[in-house]
Amino acid sequence: MEDLTSTLELPSVLPSVRDFIRGGTKKLLIHGRWVPSKAERTFSTLDPATGEPLAFLYEADEGDVDEAVRSARRALEGPWSRISPAERGRLLWKLADLIEENADELCQLESLDTGKPLTETSVADIPLTVEQFRYFAGWATKLTGDVLPVSFPGSYLAYTRREPVGVVGAIVPWNFPLLISSWKLAPALACGNTVVLKPSEITPLTAIRLGELIQEAGFPPGVVNIVPGYGPRAGSALVRHPDVDKITFTGSNRVGKEIVRAAGDDFKRVTLELGGKSPNIVFPDADLEAVAGGVMMSIFFNQGEVCSAGSRMYVHRDVYEDVLEAVVEKAKSIRQGPGVDWMTQMGPLVSRQHMERVLGYIQRGIDEGAKLLTGGEKGEGQGYFVKPTVMEAEDEMTIAREEIFGPVLAVMPFEELSDVVKRANATKYGLAAGVWTRDLKKGIQVAHALRAGTVWVNGYNLMDPTSPWGGFKESGWGREKGKEALEHFTEVKSIWLNIQ
Repeated sequence: MEDLTSTLELPSVLPSVRDFIRGGTKKLLIHGRWVPSKAERTFSTLDPATGEPLAFLYEADEGDVDEAVRSARRALEGPWSRISPAERGRLLWKLADLIEENADELCQLESLDTGKPLTETSVADIPLTVEQFRYFAGWATKLTGDVLPVSFPGSYLAYTRREPVGVVGAIVPWNFPLLISSWKLAPALACGNTVVLKPSEITPLTAIRLGELIQEAGFPPGVVNIVPGYGPRAGSALVRHPDVDKITFTGSNRVGKEIVRAAGDDFKRVTLELGGKSPNIVFPDADLEAVAGGVMMSIFFNQGEVCSAGSRMYVHRDVYEDVLEAVVEKAKSIRQGPGVDWMTQMGPLVSRQHMERVLGYIQRGIDEGAKLLTGGEKGEGQGYFVKPTVMEAEDEMTIAREEIFGPVLAVMPFEELSDVVKRANATKYGLAAGVWTRDLKKGIQVAHALRAGTVWVNGYNLMDPTSPWGGFKESGWGREKGKEALEHFTEVKSIWLNIQ
């Protein structure tokens, strides 16, 4: 095996993390057993802070996915169907406890694999994962139907019940591997489904560690199967498998459209959380100090690799120069480095290919006439660093229209409320938005007018398991989190009893 990344030698890296990564080629979890892929092909995940190999894994393909789906079906029709709702809830709660007990290790694995800082994984990714499993553990015993007041002639007892959709194929992106896995697994399992989870081939390590914790929690074999691999082979096989009842996918619009077309062949249920080009709107009466900090959170959190990133900022002309100056100064002060260094405020992008994509967007912005105020170039070191970038732009420019998925902020002035709402809505996306004003009446008015699934007023990237997540327009279908997620993991059955 090749030498692994030098980042593992940093004193901040836990011995248990080193042992996990150096513990050999990671296997697939199928029906409660860790197995190599049938073809025994392997791939490596790279440390984005150095570009060096981080870990090696077996690569799942069509045959492995088929075995995982058959395993999920056996569990669905076998032991999992006989477990009470209360026991499902206890298993989910036990899993949440185990994630919490191993939080330090999971924080570091996530930071190593994605590049994101420990200050983010320890405050957001891992705690929110714990709370997601606990929230849906509570729902397992509350999936009720209704007794129906039917008026059909005669005497009947008519009622509904919620039943699991069946075998769920869950495809997870590389930017929040563990957290988004929990968004899919927790409601699916609470509702009694079984799952085949395909993590991204770029950041699969916390999914593997989660599989170990799922086993430790006591879930029956086959309830959760984990098949790391590439989209064109493993992902496509999962989407097209005739015995998969539902696909839940988070990722790009292009792949989302391909999934819809493929799932249509056998009418699979589909939920999608896709891209965004989210606006931040700053009114002249806003708390400008809070704005500067909020904008940092909206665009530079997770290196800007966030579907909801506030990548368009509209600032009222009266405070435009003041806000711009504050944002640029804060962007210049951000400290970059490996995610597992506690001093790091923004880590590297996830891959060389993605870094080059982001840098290409910045150059295109300059070519189209955008004014570069700070950043705009590769950061220091051999990893995939891009400096925090702020650019003055215009609405029709590419950097103000297309999702960049990196630390690039396009700033534009406005004067009238009606004009800025129209401009903010002039996008094919509709995932999230931010509004900054001390006038809550105005904040509510604008929030209602924006075509977005989530609108934050005087804050950004605020998350909770109770709050549904999803987008309008091309930002997706359906909702994750909150009670709304339960609708997508259950089928409603009507039952009539003739009691005449």
